[in-house]
Amino acid sequence: MAEFPFEISPMFEGERVRKEGMFVELGGPKSLGLELVRAKPMDEIEDDKVTIVGPDLKDMEEGKTYPWAMIFNIGGELVEPDLESVVERRVHDFINYCQGIMHLNQRYDVWMRVSKDTAAKMDSFEPFGKAVMMLFKTELPFIEKMQVTFYTEQAEVEKQMVEAKEIFKARDARTKDLHDEDVDVFYGCTLCQSFAPTNVCVVSPDRVSLCGAINWFDGRAAAKVDPEGPQFSIDKGECIDPQKGEYSGVNEIAKKLSSGEYSKINLHSFFEAPHTSCGCFEVVGFYIPEVDGIGWVDREYQGMAPNGIGFSTMAGQTGGGKQVVGFLGVGVNYFYSPKFIQADGGWNRVVWLPSKFKAKIDDAIPADLKDKIATENDASDIQSLKAFLQDKNHPVVASWAAAEEEEEEEEEGEEEEAVAVAAAPMMMPTAGFQMPAMPMMAAGKSGSGIKLTFKNAKITIDKVILSEKKEK
Repeated sequence: MAEFPFEISPMFEGERVRKEGMFVELGGPKSLGLELVRAKPMDEIEDDKVTIVGPDLKDMEEGKTYPWAMIFNIGGELVEPDLESVVERRVHDFINYCQGIMHLNQRYDVWMRVSKDTAAKMDSFEPFGKAVMMLFKTELPFIEKMQVTFYTEQAEVEKQMVEAKEIFKARDARTKDLHDEDVDVFYGCTLCQSFAPTNVCVVSPDRVSLCGAINWFDGRAAAKVDPEGPQFSIDKGECIDPQKGEYSGVNEIAKKLSSGEYSKINLHSFFEAPHTSCGCFEVVGFYIPEVDGIGWVDREYQGMAPNGIGFSTMAGQTGGGKQVVGFLGVGVNYFYSPKFIQADGGWNRVVWLPSKFKAKIDDAIPADLKDKIATENDASDIQSLKAFLQDKNHPVVASWAAAEEEEEEEEEGEEEEAVAVAAAPMMMPTAGFQMPAMPMMAAGKSGSGIKLTFKNAKITIDKVILSEKKEK
């Protein structure tokens, strides 16, 4: 192995570079960050070449944030365009093998940091680029030649971003006419388990990976060229519930990969055994009980959602490979799926989106709902959101009346039961049986005291024991 100014090992994969130990930040929420892999003919690639367009590491100011784009060109006899996404997703792995260099997210949401210690050992990104390419060719031998260009100049990064998003859009369109019921095999991905040990990422034709980088075709290509790699096939098995997207094969792999923590995953449910959320997801959904609706917020949105929480906080609550009822991480392309959270109302349950994100996925939103889904320009808190939904007659409004009617019926039933108990004749207790003491009610108005109402509660009683109290 070639000598590099920093250590290289999988042991650094979970390493975090905190702000106080950071030399520079690349991309992330305060700037632009991009990674892209392109399959090229062998004669168009200068093997192991690293090009830097813009300020190099030695020209950067400590503590600052810079725009960042990484464009890798790969070639080889077995290299084909279907492998681009697969190789691209491994960028996350191999960069994190480099000591003192942290990489998060994917595609056009890349966020990196270089530690002060590592920056002190090198004055250029060139050895870093060579180290990453060395790891790629070692781990993925079908890559015979590779070169990389790093962009740190704002205008160039913006230009690369526009071109890359068109490429990503074309990739995602491939699964448009293929659905879960059309195939016998799904694909799994464990790339995020270094950060989320119990995460089980399942990729089906109707559900892209949480990071948005791997669709069903990408998973198939990856499993074919690297059977022992992080992307692998899943026999979907029996379809237990087509509405929720529950499959016996998915449940089996969930139990295995989560070390038994989860035994069930519904691919298209928000509330019941939802898909685990890793932390690399592009969008997080959150339930708003006050309106019985679901809001979604993407990484690019810097403001607060109507529930008073921002993306980073919700991501922290949701990520780590957990099943969190009321929160759900997804890839952007899932919004285009005909099975989008279909078990819980689909688009009819969506009540809020950031305005820029809403515009971004405009063609995925049903026409009759576009004006009924609020943004931060329409609602900044629960009260204004509720007023907006009522004014627009959003589908969730109908559920409010039903819920109020159910609550009134419950209260009436409780009152009738109380009257019936009070009016019922006292039964003669058996000999020796002592009636339990009743709690004292406060003097004054009838019905004063404490009332406990349990709604949608599940109470389990294993055993009830009735016994007489023996007098001493």
